[in-house]
Amino acid sequence: MIEKKRTDETNEFVSQDVRKIGYIVGGGLQENLKARLIVSASQVQEGSFVMIPSGNWVYYGLVTNIQLGATDPRFADEESELRLPSDLASWLHGQTLYTNLEILPVLMLERGPAPETAEYQTWAQEIEDRSRSEPHLMPVKTIPPHHADVYLAGEGEIAEIFGKPTREENFVLGYTREGEHPVCLDLDRFVQRSAGIFGATGSGKSFLTRIILAGLIQRNRASLLVFDMHNEYGFDDIASDSGSKVSGLRTLFQTRVRVVGLGAGNTIRGAAPDFNLEIAMKDICAVDIELLSAELNLKETTSTTLEALVSSFGVENWYNEFREMENGAMMETEDGKKVPAPQSVAAWANRAGVNVMAAEGLHSKMSPLFHRNYILENPASDSINEIVTMLQQGQHVVLSFGDYDRDLDYLFVTNLLTRRIREVWEAQTNQYRTKKSNEPRPLVIVVEEAHKLLNRQMASQTTFNTIAREMRKYYVTLLIVDQRPSQIYDEVMSQLGTRISGWLGDDDDIRAVLAGLAGRETLRGMLTHLQPKEEVLLLGWGVPMPIPIRSRRYDQRFWEDLKEGKAGLQSEKQTISDLGF
Repeated sequence: MIEKKRTDETNEFVSQDVRKIGYIVGGGLQENLKARLIVSASQVQEGSFVMIPSGNWVYYGLVTNIQLGATDPRFADEESELRLPSDLASWLHGQTLYTNLEILPVLMLERGPAPETAEYQTWAQEIEDRSRSEPHLMPVKTIPPHHADVYLAGEGEIAEIFGKPTREENFVLGYTREGEHPVCLDLDRFVQRSAGIFGATGSGKSFLTRIILAGLIQRNRASLLVFDMHNEYGFDDIASDSGSKVSGLRTLFQTRVRVVGLGAGNTIRGAAPDFNLEIAMKDICAVDIELLSAELNLKETTSTTLEALVSSFGVENWYNEFREMENGAMMETEDGKKVPAPQSVAAWANRAGVNVMAAEGLHSKMSPLFHRNYILENPASDSINEIVTMLQQGQHVVLSFGDYDRDLDYLFVTNLLTRRIREVWEAQTNQYRTKKSNEPRPLVIVVEEAHKLLNRQMASQTTFNTIAREMRKYYVTLLIVDQRPSQIYDEVMSQLGTRISGWLGDDDDIRAVLAGLAGRETLRGMLTHLQPKEEVLLLGWGVPMPIPIRSRRYDQRFWEDLKEGKAGLQSEKQTISDLGF
């Protein structure tokens, strides 16, 4: 319980750990509130979380600007402390010089009359009779009056707005910058819609992603499929800045995380994965090749040629048959003429009525795929189905690309696998809605270097665009991790529920992160003033209101907190088991 105290002057109730910092002197909903500061300006920062109790309501907002003022410009210009006694100069400063805050009001909460009054009894009875709705947070619709007190929110107010850390769905992502109070992310809401983690190179977004993934695994809120392009998330790594060991998710969640390597014999940072992903040729569809148009420099005739291949050899056999054809193979007839050999691309093109040059050009450009060792005619097992089954059963998969670090491999494999996942989750959801199966398990697909898959040119072709726009109703969402959000398709960015951003140096990237959000010009200032590391702006679906925070460190203390159960209500026995201890 938050212990309350009553202020005799206003009959308002605030927790004992809050601190009065000023009072309202003007402003409005559109141009923000203005407050006169009564403490040193050094005690308040941009982004500070404040509360303003007034009558039956409490208003919550963020400090967006701090401005110096004077009753007369001459008092600000003159250095009175140099020509007056210190006591007199201090008194003069207090009377003539001041500091104002600009406050963005975001939420309001009805608290009702003072508990000892008859009005409170009537108010409480109306709530019990359901003739009045229960108090709940709502977007701010009005403003407090002049001279309403402004308080720097304490731990109780932070917990009231962002949730108590002891609740199972709440995960402590970081702490307020001025009071070190824990700020929680609602993981249940977080997985309901696609989300994004952004930040310039070196800002720590990969560590922040690890922290969130660890929280999702420990709380068992969803299955995770991590496309680990840089082999960072599965096994242990070394921090580039400090040289210290960075524990991988597989190391610390031994029984629940599986690392999958792309291709037989592929090792990840010298360690053997749990198993390897090998793709059967029969699983490759024409759309998987069309996705690679930019990477392989394919022509407009590609779709026509692919359709002819599928028509000639069938959905499951076209890729292998095309791969076995020889480009430019010729033979000599009895009369000495040279004609395309039966096994040549040209011979098939003539039989299928396809332009020979287009067919030969496509065969040549697909050559890099034809020589990929992870694509086999008859793999030892259906590893794609194994991955899907693991995710359905509540395990988490980190797909590491190992030595296959080209964009071609990343684009091809991620899209093919997510296409299969989309088919399975849609079918299971439809069966569940007709009461023929169990509810699908929520799935979060983590995509690094998201702009390579979700830029304006690629987004319309990839399965990821479909997932971002409509798959949340089928229990599948994206978590995109990127340093260039401005290169991600606008429609995809608009679908992101929760956005977590570290420092960004490019104006276009800042605009992209804040696009479509109320008060974005105000939030822009907070984003540009973040520290290059360990500070992030948290906003969107997973939190009630935007707030800049100091993120947790991905270190031994973080893992000890998880192991000791400080991150949730999970039993100690279960937590230790999940961590593999």
